[in-house]
Amino acid sequence: MSDDAAIAAVVEATRKQEAARPLMDGAASIFHCFDRPTPKAIVFFHGFTAIPAQFDAIATVFHAAGYNVIVPLLPGHGIADDWSRDHPPPLPEDWQVYETFGCFWLQQAAAFGDRVIVGGLSGGANLAGWLAVHHADRVDRALLFAPYLSNANLAVGLVVRTLDIYFEWKTSSRLKQFGYPGFSMPALRLLVEQGQALLDEAEAIPAAPMLIVSSDRDLAVNEKDHEVLFESVLRYQPKAWHFCFDAKFDVPHNMMTEAEGNDCADLVFAIAKAFVQSDLDWAEVLALRDGVDRGERFDQAVAALELGDRTSPDVLTIVTLMTNAE
Repeated sequence: MSDDAAIAAVVEATRKQEAARPLMDGAASIFHCFDRPTPKAIVFFHGFTAIPAQFDAIATVFHAAGYNVIVPLLPGHGIADDWSRDHPPPLPEDWQVYETFGCFWLQQAAAFGDRVIVGGLSGGANLAGWLAVHHADRVDRALLFAPYLSNANLAVGLVVRTLDIYFEWKTSSRLKQFGYPGFSMPALRLLVEQGQALLDEAEAIPAAPMLIVSSDRDLAVNEKDHEVLFESVLRYQPKAWHFCFDAKFDVPHNMMTEAEGNDCADLVFAIAKAFVQSDLDWAEVLALRDGVDRGERFDQAVAALELGDRTSPDVLTIVTLMTNAE
């Protein structure tokens, strides 16, 4: 089968499968693809209870930069119905469902690119992180946006761990809500349990290069666990990066779109592009930051460290943000 036929076959099979189910608007899997494989393809996993439309903006940015990008609909997500406390959506309560799904799309993405990058938000970031740890030889890089490793609030964490209740999102009327209005707590508990397992696994298993993006304004997850994950990954993988947005940027947990309340979504995209399009280890990023901190222009710092052929122009964004945060 030719390359373009292989890509078309995956798209057609996905469309046929999804057409057999009643889906919400914006819930169909997204394919921003050329008719040929690209050197690297990207698979993004949307957030818990959300839908692929949540990643359309960043997928568009990476496609414009020359990547084939896939945003598949997660299992049990995006199904249209009158969901409620008495009729909760069918979200997975077994992590194996997500593992199987992630491995499937990692395999499918091989038709779209010579190397595969994975990424995701919140629960989708957990899945990307799991793939980066358990399939490091097949994952070129992993982009973890606000992974759901633990709750930011201890009281909420206790509720998640112990109560089998239905929770309804309290989204401001001025913000976009992608996906389901609520969920049964065991479906979220699953992600916290897997997040803690990921922290343990990262201490012992070398992972693929990993970017973790956090925010001091994230009211959903514990950013300290992001730091722990980063340090564990960095011990084996020098090309691990971690950036946490200062509170002044007001970046929420759902950081992928302006519609969900992130007026700095373009900065998230720039940091992701910097990581994907560069070949720098974390020590080199810090060295660039230190050079700029000393008063060097960014291009001077890059030249002084002889990093010109491995540094994307977007690295300027993360270096500037790191410098201004001090």
